[in-house]
Amino acid sequence: MKPFINAKFLISAEKLSQCPDHTLPEFPLLGRSNVGKSSFINALANHKKLAKTSNVPGKTRLINFFNFSDIFMIADLPGYGYAKVSIEERNKWQKYLEEYLLKREQIKTLIQFIDSRHEIQKNDYNMREWILAYKLPVITVVTKIDCISKNKIQSTLNHVQKEFGGEIFPFSAVDKRYNEKIIAFLTGDY
Repeated sequence: MKPFINAKFLISAEKLSQCPDHTLPEFPLLGRSNVGKSSFINALANHKKLAKTSNVPGKTRLINFFNFSDIFMIADLPGYGYAKVSIEERNKWQKYLEEYLLKREQIKTLIQFIDSRHEIQKNDYNMREWILAYKLPVITVVTKIDCISKNKIQSTLNHVQKEFGGEIFPFSAVDKRYNEKIIAFLTGDY
């Protein structure tokens, strides 16, 4: 696997007008809190502390941009489904995130994360319905694949494939061999 040694945190933005100006393909990460988005960034970057991981769900409150060797950009979005914030705050996030996802020209493909250890949740289905309603390009990354038994991996991937369709990538922050196809997809070599 080709490590992205030059991966770096760029900027945090609350809304579209604050997002960085660039021409790289951008991949927003969508998923429930604690699904493994930060671990995904760190594994791709080959850097344990580039994106902050937390055991407390709902820590990411802004869109965090990471530049990978000027080849592509990752935008880490706040996790959905859990955050100890007011309804007013949550509605504001939703408005800003929708504006970003629908109007940001640099977005190439959305990446929705599903935790392999659990059944697909209602808010995962709701997010996918929203994505499909707007006809946005999306792939699915099934995280924490190393946390389930080897004989359950294929059936888990088949289930996600049946439910969501499209490209499905297994991912592990521990077992890096799963990540080569994802790197190839992000760099346009897939």
